[in-house]
Amino acid sequence: MLLFLSVLQPRPPGARTRAGAARVARWRRLRLQQLRRLRGLLRVLRGRPGTGSRRRGRMALCGQAAGAASLPSELIVHIFSFLPAPDRLRASASCSHWRECLFYPALWPQLRICLRVSPAEQPRLEFLMRKCGWFVRELRVEFAAENYLSGGGPGDGGGVDTGTGGEEVEALQLSARWLEVLRTYLELVLCVLVSIRNNRNLQKFSLFGDISVLQQQGSLSNTYLSKVDPDGKKIKQIQQLFEEILSNSRQLKWLSCGFMLEIVTPTSLSSLSNAVANTMEHLSLLDNNIPGNSTLITAVELERFVNLHSLALDFCDFTAEMARVLTDSNHVPLQRLSLLVHNVSIMHKSLDNMPNDEHWKALSRKSTSLRVYIMAFDIKSEDMLKILKPSIPLERIHFDSYITCVSGAIVDLISRQYDKFLTHFILMNDVIDTSGFPDLSDNRNEDPLVLLAWRCTKLSLLAVHGYTVWAHNLIAIARLRGSDLKVLEVTEESIDFDQGELADQDVDPVHNLIEQVCTVLSPVSTYHADFICTSVV
Repeated sequence: MLLFLSVLQPRPPGARTRAGAARVARWRRLRLQQLRRLRGLLRVLRGRPGTGSRRRGRMALCGQAAGAASLPSELIVHIFSFLPAPDRLRASASCSHWRECLFYPALWPQLRICLRVSPAEQPRLEFLMRKCGWFVRELRVEFAAENYLSGGGPGDGGGVDTGTGGEEVEALQLSARWLEVLRTYLELVLCVLVSIRNNRNLQKFSLFGDISVLQQQGSLSNTYLSKVDPDGKKIKQIQQLFEEILSNSRQLKWLSCGFMLEIVTPTSLSSLSNAVANTMEHLSLLDNNIPGNSTLITAVELERFVNLHSLALDFCDFTAEMARVLTDSNHVPLQRLSLLVHNVSIMHKSLDNMPNDEHWKALSRKSTSLRVYIMAFDIKSEDMLKILKPSIPLERIHFDSYITCVSGAIVDLISRQYDKFLTHFILMNDVIDTSGFPDLSDNRNEDPLVLLAWRCTKLSLLAVHGYTVWAHNLIAIARLRGSDLKVLEVTEESIDFDQGELADQDVDPVHNLIEQVCTVLSPVSTYHADFICTSVV
């Protein structure tokens, strides 16, 4: 029940006159209208809407319709803060008032965008960056070229005759697709950088390009990019914008740029002020397209970054002098070091300046919790033997090969030297011909992967693709590590069986293998048609 108390108001001056009586009448009508609006709003909030469209049409407060649309902007923003981003976008379609509250800065402190390099993405990216680019604090943008390099997909010439002249036609179509990809890529990058150029509140900034840049071994920047941007105006504009963002930043603590086609130059980091460089906690600069012996960061430049907890560089750029700088008393202990080893970098740069075993020992003494992650692309075995120093606290290693395969001796060396640290081991061989995968084991009784699982007691992830893995060895790996092995992923094409396992025609050997492995690892397991993926939740 609603109870309203009326208080006698003093009679306005001049009420005895005719003009005064008119003012009193208007005042009373205004009070009555306000009372009706208040009563209508209370009915809505208590779930008791008025009866009749005429009464509902009159319920308005402060010029807005009564109900949720009349809530203050601060309250709507607070309600939106509990919703995930997709639900916020749906809720903003309710009315214009809610739509105005959608892009309130407090709702978008973090923004993560995964973009297909497609012209259709540009209008949506421009709208989003125009709304959020000037205030967002943490921005992460990932560019993916999808399957432009593959033969699948619409408009890729999949039905072209591969006979006389077929390969030339397919090559021309592939070239045209890459030209379109790079042209769109440059426009999207410009859109992102222009929108945040004056953002002084940016704290984390990450840009990631497509990994297929590495698959092309630098030919994208040398061939296709020169056709899309022959005079280099767009690339120079992008580089200038990137340096302008760094120079305008006041709170930047996280900077990551990987596989972005010459966005970062050897002079980019000089744009950072000393105050920002001294407080930087994460720095990742991965770009194998830098010509000659030039590097993205030098040991002298690294001396400014005294508060780094995480660092990611090309392995050829990480010199012995840099290792000495990181062991200096002015620097905080480094916690994670990620190194990219690529055959293109090794071809143009020398390994003579890389840290030796003594440098790694000194760095480990300075940073007791340091863990190293190495990602190797098409590296020859003799180069890996030079790189893998015994004192590296190697926690994760990822091999990805398109031409050069990893030998069993390298796997055996890793299992011997890093048995106390290694947790993740990924072995990928992306060959086109799947008729025969290389076998890591020269001796059927001593498989390198089984020895890896036996020696590395902290191993939690093992993934193999493009190498022959015997079924009985998979069972042995599962029994050795048990439930401690959180993920075991092997493509079905890589699995080979003994003749005895194939003798029984009534039992599917792959299904039987999956059951045995899952029983050992965990009852919580999943199976996909093209690979085995056993994981513990």
